[in-house]
Amino acid sequence: MTNQPPNPQELQRRLEKAAKPAADAMLGHAYYRGKMATQLKVPVRGLEDFSIWYSPGVAAPCQAIAETPGRVYELTNIGNTIAVISDGSRVLGLGNIGPQASLPVMEGKSLLFKYLGGVDAVPLVLDASDPEDFVETVLRLQPGFGGINLEDIAQPKCFEILDRLREATRIPVWHDDQQGTATVTLAGLMNALKLVDKDKAEIRLALIGAGAAGVAIARLLFAWGVDPAKTIIVDAGGTLGKHRDDLPPFSPAWTLCQTTNPGGVIGGIPEAMADADVVIAYSAPGPGIIQPEWVARMAPDPIVFACANPVPEIWPWEAKAAGAAVVATGRSDFPNQVNNALCFPAIFRGALDVRASTITEEMCFAAAAALADWGTADLDADHILPPLTEMAIYPLQAAAVGLQAQAQGIAQVQLSFDQLLDRAQAMIGAAQAVTDVLMSEGCIPPFPED
Repeated sequence: MTNQPPNPQELQRRLEKAAKPAADAMLGHAYYRGKMATQLKVPVRGLEDFSIWYSPGVAAPCQAIAETPGRVYELTNIGNTIAVISDGSRVLGLGNIGPQASLPVMEGKSLLFKYLGGVDAVPLVLDASDPEDFVETVLRLQPGFGGINLEDIAQPKCFEILDRLREATRIPVWHDDQQGTATVTLAGLMNALKLVDKDKAEIRLALIGAGAAGVAIARLLFAWGVDPAKTIIVDAGGTLGKHRDDLPPFSPAWTLCQTTNPGGVIGGIPEAMADADVVIAYSAPGPGIIQPEWVARMAPDPIVFACANPVPEIWPWEAKAAGAAVVATGRSDFPNQVNNALCFPAIFRGALDVRASTITEEMCFAAAAALADWGTADLDADHILPPLTEMAIYPLQAAAVGLQAQAQGIAQVQLSFDQLLDRAQAMIGAAQAVTDVLMSEGCIPPFPED
């Protein structure tokens, strides 16, 4: 039995609801003039405290760090400070809008890092379209940060930038559009497969989009146990496979051509989706990118992840009416939001707490497993992942990530699971408590009325 499509009045209501976040965003951003500001974390009791926090007292910690560089983690906030860095070349589904136009996104990402992970994040946008300039700039910024979060960088340069920075830096560098999106997608897929009782090694997967997210998802899912030989990937040129001679040799897409689609299926999205158990789409904003009749031609009990922003490739109600057993999108106003904010604040929390030198696939697996396990309690077709407001998920993921980093020998601090959990709960709780106080005292005024 398939779900019935909404009647015209209900469809109009749903479309109006889908458009409301954009209208509210314009209202709120103009009213508050951005989302982030700096806050003190030490007391200022009078004039004498300036002598402690600045000159002349500040010379003592400076000298201590000069003598023993590792003490910078003890005497400054570097161990809890990351940079969120973008050139604005691939934003949200808006494309290349440039550095300044991307700044609201970087501020938003910094807000999520602080509120959901207790991580102090600084939004930085670079006028550096050349990968060489971008990498050099970030390397010069490295001494002031405990980690780097790359954001909204066009492919293929995003792959080069991430690989080069991970090799050259002493601190974790993470590309949220790649690794963060892949991790939360994996967590959602773990639970969706439980609902339809299908084995990861046996599913036929259609992956729509071979950009930063698509390539990272493919890599992580294959490392987890999804079979590349049962996978067909589609980019703007059609299905990937050995028949494609238009791709640069050894590019990420070319590499995927060598391991996926061994049957040589030629075509586009409908051909890739035929008889597939799962379709995961991170492509162009819809609706209409995926047609309901293509969902109807998938295997029984199909899983549809339509995750383009700001509008999914197919409306959820259309996919369900066509027979989808589980439907997920990237939006918070529909069930099953696959949002990388469910994992990236916690993953960085765990990495920072043990001073990990990098963030590995295994750390992503640990975060995804913790997220999926928590979601199992209320698991059904509309609840494959916890909502962003389920605050217990973030400390649990952070502790799992910190333990995994220690197991891999890439952590400089050794802490037990309980110690990691307590620290994460304290840091995240403090960030949220401060926000509550600022709101209750009117320092953060109420959201403006329409």
